[in-house]
Amino acid sequence: MATDAPDPRRWPALFVLLIANFMNLIDVTIVNVALPSMREGLGATDNQIEWVVAGYILAFALGLLPFGRLGDIVGRTTLFLWGVAGFTAASALCGLAPNIELLIAARVIQGLAGAMMTPQVLAIATVTFPPHERGQAFSLFGLSAGLAAVCGPILGGVLVSANLFGLDWQPIFLVNIPIGIAAVVAGWFLIPRLPGHAVLRNDYVGILLFGLGILCVIFPIIEGRAYGWPLWAFAMIATGLVLLVLFVLWTRARAAAGLSQLLNFDLITNQQFMFGAFVTTIFASGIPGMFMVISLLLQGGFGFTPLESGLTNTPFSVGVLVASAIAGRFGARFLRARLASAGALIAVGISLLHFYIAGVTDSIDHWAFLPPLLIAGIGLGLGFSSLFQLVLANVPPRDAGAGSGSLQAFQQVGGALGVAIIGELFFGNLGTAFAAGSSQHAAFAGAASTALLYVMGSFSVVLLLSPLFKRVVPAQRPGAAPAVVEV
Repeated sequence: MATDAPDPRRWPALFVLLIANFMNLIDVTIVNVALPSMREGLGATDNQIEWVVAGYILAFALGLLPFGRLGDIVGRTTLFLWGVAGFTAASALCGLAPNIELLIAARVIQGLAGAMMTPQVLAIATVTFPPHERGQAFSLFGLSAGLAAVCGPILGGVLVSANLFGLDWQPIFLVNIPIGIAAVVAGWFLIPRLPGHAVLRNDYVGILLFGLGILCVIFPIIEGRAYGWPLWAFAMIATGLVLLVLFVLWTRARAAAGLSQLLNFDLITNQQFMFGAFVTTIFASGIPGMFMVISLLLQGGFGFTPLESGLTNTPFSVGVLVASAIAGRFGARFLRARLASAGALIAVGISLLHFYIAGVTDSIDHWAFLPPLLIAGIGLGLGFSSLFQLVLANVPPRDAGAGSGSLQAFQQVGGALGVAIIGELFFGNLGTAFAAGSSQHAAFAGAASTALLYVMGSFSVVLLLSPLFKRVVPAQRPGAAPAVVEV
């Protein structure tokens, strides 16, 4: 039987998808290096600096699931192009923001736009490429993610240190404008139009309940310290938990009525998936906040330039890239052991960093960061792939797409929650130290070493929980899905 020939534009289209995805990924790491410059240039408070990071991650997390479904409704190519255009426009707003409030608002818009385009990328590639080419195409996404992790801190340091046209930190956002415009124009002509399914519907009540619930939990964690932890902060957290319970009840009712759900109710009732989502949230909570703290420590506490700060962070990204390449060779073998090893490596690496920072006095040696960050980076590269495989192996094939998208959402929620907790530890201890008359070096070092305790603890929990996953038996025949066996 004759089959349709693959679209001849598929490889140029893939290049456009990769460029857009790279622009989104690099933006996550490039911002950390510029945080001290933003803080000084815009006169931002500690809480506002946290929101520059957390606002983007939170908006991205909350947008992934609804925009994934919206792509099915209106067409994935259409939504991808709108997402890239929105990300580009938001980048311009970030770069031109005259105050910290507008910058935070623009970062939220940027996160929503990133969530609009990200779910469409792999979906478009899956449909565009024939099965025998998908492995090669998807491997390029892993390569681009690794390159973004390595290039982000360095590029951010170069752009901020260069102080192009006297713009200080703004070029880290403005550089996205020509790239984004080129991606939209090229995508318009090269990416095949994938029709939507107008009969599908989004769960807007579910979106509202889930979004408000997460926001009510994270907002007071970031803002509570500035107001002395008033009663409304605890009431807001309690309200958020109630809203999340209502979200589960609403989702159950939608499932019983045969209607679409934001998060498939079958996944909510899948104990192994929800356990995996919990571990994923913990696993993802340590890293974004950690690099926020390290950048503030190096630049604000010890006078590093943005480029020096970015280069100091680079061993972590190199470790992630190397370990990700090696981990791919294992396939579905030794998943629990790999996850446990990842938790141990990161906990050990960050412990070494914690004890070094706790002991510094008037100067800090950037070479001392290399071994612990490299060890932790290897752990992260080893852990994420094994964690996702462990969790998704417990998901029936019919729910695989929804499970993958949901897991990414939990990953981002974890990142936002971690920024809130680590920021609370860091800025709270920094303020206490300054109030007690500590020197700048001692105050920053003490606050940073304390904040790293959360990172050490979170990955120690991952290490302890990893044996509780069901064991995955690798497929014995080509193309077969890995099996899950009870233990």
